[in-house]
Amino acid sequence: MGALGDLANGFGVALSPENLFWALIGVLLGTAVGVLPGIGPALTVALLLPVTYRLEPISAFIMFAGIYYGGMYGGSTTSILLNTPGESASIVTSLEGNLMARRGRGAAALATAAVGSFIAGTVGTLGLTFLAPVMVEVALEFGPAEYFALVVLAFTTITALLGRSLPRGLLSLFVGLAIGLVGIDTLSGQSRFTFGVPQLLNGVDVVTVAVGLFAVGETFWVASRMRHDADEVVPVRGSVWMTMEEWRRSWKPWLRGTALGFPIGSLPAGGAEIPTFLSYSLERQLTKHPEEFGRGAIEGVAGPEAANNASAAGVLVPLLTLGLPTSATAAILLAAFQRYGLNPGPTLFQKDPDLVWGLIASLYIGNAMLLVLNLPLAGVWVRLLAIPRPLLYAGILVFAGLGTYSLNNSTVDLMVLYVLGALGFLMRRFDVPVAPAVVGVILGPVAEAHFRRALQISQGDYSTFVTRPISLVIFVFAALALLAPLLMRGMRRRRERLAARQLARG
Repeated sequence: MGALGDLANGFGVALSPENLFWALIGVLLGTAVGVLPGIGPALTVALLLPVTYRLEPISAFIMFAGIYYGGMYGGSTTSILLNTPGESASIVTSLEGNLMARRGRGAAALATAAVGSFIAGTVGTLGLTFLAPVMVEVALEFGPAEYFALVVLAFTTITALLGRSLPRGLLSLFVGLAIGLVGIDTLSGQSRFTFGVPQLLNGVDVVTVAVGLFAVGETFWVASRMRHDADEVVPVRGSVWMTMEEWRRSWKPWLRGTALGFPIGSLPAGGAEIPTFLSYSLERQLTKHPEEFGRGAIEGVAGPEAANNASAAGVLVPLLTLGLPTSATAAILLAAFQRYGLNPGPTLFQKDPDLVWGLIASLYIGNAMLLVLNLPLAGVWVRLLAIPRPLLYAGILVFAGLGTYSLNNSTVDLMVLYVLGALGFLMRRFDVPVAPAVVGVILGPVAEAHFRRALQISQGDYSTFVTRPISLVIFVFAALALLAPLLMRGMRRRRERLAARQLARG
């Protein structure tokens, strides 16, 4: 049938009245929660995970798509008006966007972010439409050894790329792997790390882990740093539409940011941080208005915001085709798949084509909804920023507790939630990234299963992981992903020492 035929069937699923309703709800919820200070797309999706478990899988994931893209847009609003990025990929948007807002051009910054998000998200979803089937064909050639190598690659890339310290990233990963071991060993039938608690025999629910480490941990962290003085919200002034000059200066950065964001986001070692910084650097070099950079240049908002949203579509390529999360939000989405008993990968395209292609089609629809809704509603979202922090985060804490309890109606889940929330607080306190822990919980059992299956097939021969060409290549990439930050850090320190010596001699 081909990708276009599959996409047409997906639109048939996504355009049903029920699924359109859930797409709209997802877009509104994602934007409303994502616009709140300090809450990025990953925390937005984690917080709203429990809400969807009474829905059919197709409707739930269409809603997740709206939450995902809505959270991305909401994060840009917070970065521009409050200078509080909800995630690392929004840091670049805040550099020029908040300065534009302080100069009275906040409406133009929000508009270029919205239109750029729409263009980049649509082009990125087109790339996902045609690239995903190709990746599926490649993935069908994989055996247990190759899948184990892919999981190791996921471990190394997300550990190396998220967070400023490799040892802290590895510590987070091993914490997640330990949590993932809780429960009954499927091969031996022995219980592991249950501490005599019968409710833990089935393991720790991935939703409880995600909500505890992200939402509850963030709440505890914000409460510990609460200040009495309120954050300054820059008011939105002027028309929501850009001037002709602002359109002229924005369209090329939109396209360049898209061209950077989607390919890098699609890589198993991709993510959104690298293309946003590259886009900002590129726009600073190509601009005809260098004097405005550092004072509020619209190119510094248009390019990085397009790169951010294009990479968001790109991140879905390895997630849907290989089951590899390359960002914190992708890790939460993977938890949602597993909660429904679904395993992203090539077999998902064969077993549940309506779900996969309905999800992809809903990305087009959600993008259009975001553009139509958010330009006129910018003032409404700004009013949400006036909610006092204590009320906001107390509400998040209550909402997280109710949602987690409703999963299994178990007080043990609540206890685990708050223990994990305390752990999430400590991880933030000591600058340990949270995302590797979530990835470890989700993919640890998968890695164990493929590792054992590969050894069973090879009759205990460990060389099977390096004698198969595909798995060997993947392990090489994993080693490069792990060693590259160390090598780059060493080269930077060497250059700094040489510069210091030359300065001392001069």
